Amino acid sequence: METQFEKLTREALELPLKERAAFAQMLLESLDQDPEVDEAWLLEVERRDAEIEEGTESVIPMADALAQIRAQLK
Repeated sequence: METQFEKLTREALELPLKERAAFAQMLLESLDQDPEVDEAWLLEVERRDAEIEEGTESVIPMADALAQIRAQLK
């Protein structure tokens, strides 16, 4: 007999890609239950956003960042 976990896994894997991604994200978020960690991340995001707005930090496109990382790994 199929367990509830096995049934949920099978059904989740049958979902379309976007729905599987949303389901996976929801499951991952459900593991994050520490308000102190959430607050720390919020403060970090706000700090980084302020640095970008003030011009003390800059951003580069993701493709460029990945290319730089790949080049360093060679």
